[in-house]
Amino acid sequence: MVRLSQWLLKEAGTGVNKTLSDILVCPLSKQALRVCEEPPSLISDSIGVSFPIKDGIPCLVPTDGKILDTDDTMKHDNAADDSVNNK
Repeated sequence: MVRLSQWLLKEAGTGVNKTLSDILVCPLSKQALRVCEEPPSLISDSIGVSFPIKDGIPCLVPTDGKILDTDDTMKHDNAADDSVNNK
């Protein structure tokens, strides 16, 4: 049983299940969260806060959140604008 659990944790990596990420919302703003791969986290763009993902488990306790720099949120906005403009 322990081996199975260890294998499942390795296979899970740091990603969050797509269905789960569609359901989760920011505990502060109640708005949708965006998945960030590096570092593994869920980001609330509405208030500029990042919540860590540890061993595939989102840590959505408000005190675990980290306020993002404006540069971090602007990088995402510019990348989204570029992908829309290239279509």
